Amino acid sequence: MKTRKLGSDLEVSALGLGCMGMTAVYGPAADKQEMIKLIHAAHDRGITLFDTAEAYGPFANEELVGEALQPIRDQVVIATKFGFDIDPETGARGPGTNSRPEHIKLAVEKMLQRLRTDRIDLLYQHRVDPAVPIEDVAGAVKELIAAGKVKHFGLSEAGVQTIRRAHAVQPLAAVQSEYSLFWRGPELELLPLLKELDIGFVPFSPLGAGFLTGKIDENTQFDASDFRNNVPRFSPEARKANMALVEVVKAVATRKGATPAQVALAWLLAQAPGIVPIPGTTKLHRLEENLGAVDLELTSEDLGQIDQELSKFEVQGERLPEAVLKMTGL
Repeated sequence: MKTRKLGSDLEVSALGLGCMGMTAVYGPAADKQEMIKLIHAAHDRGITLFDTAEAYGPFANEELVGEALQPIRDQVVIATKFGFDIDPETGARGPGTNSRPEHIKLAVEKMLQRLRTDRIDLLYQHRVDPAVPIEDVAGAVKELIAAGKVKHFGLSEAGVQTIRRAHAVQPLAAVQSEYSLFWRGPELELLPLLKELDIGFVPFSPLGAGFLTGKIDENTQFDASDFRNNVPRFSPEARKANMALVEVVKAVATRKGATPAQVALAWLLAQAPGIVPIPGTTKLHRLEENLGAVDLELTSEDLGQIDQELSKFEVQGERLPEAVLKMTGL
């Protein structure tokens, strides 16, 4: 497995594994023991970065990841996230964000227990809290780093000024936001800033929540609990219109002897050396397919063709529900 660096010194596999969908969000939770096997299979194939969050469940995803990685803890990088108003004892979810320093420190203590570890390798603020200055958040994480409970600091879905201010207090190893051929918003301001400050970038939904695999069309029926039912971009009308994007990816995949998913991930890897996508899956064959992207070389001609074709096309539908978009800095 090829490796990349997030920030100045956090070395991880070129692809990570997003674990969110193993316990919720894309439908009912998968079988726990099967997911533990899948996480072990990912590590056996060279993946070292595993991404979770207290909000996934809440708590169930961290518990799964902690149990799965406990036997190989020193061989992996665990990334998790705080920032919502979740009661650390009961899991009851409040209405909004909570990044008060005392809440962060309490949340981290509970995370360490669920993850069965004595340190968190990469701790993200999940969403920016408008009620708490980002300097206070970064200061709290800095104290946790000094105490040895956290190794590296990250932000998720944060705007460029927030990133600058946080980085001035506690250097950031990584920023996590949505980025794919389906959503290229970070290219305008975020990617240039991360290059300037030497901060790594961890794109979530690198396959457009499954759309870029070519396995979804306007007739696809999602489980009633699948979050995509509430995403404007996944309305049947938007899916039908956005198939033009998938056809571009399919054409490149056919020429390269690859799959659309592999092309979409290889395109991300080609954008900058500090980009580490975290595609999620609950299926071993999809995991192996995704890993094939690491060795798929897209030439400058391939990349130019993709850009040229996509310049003719505008993705239909917002990437997230309106209420969620209001919580992001992008």
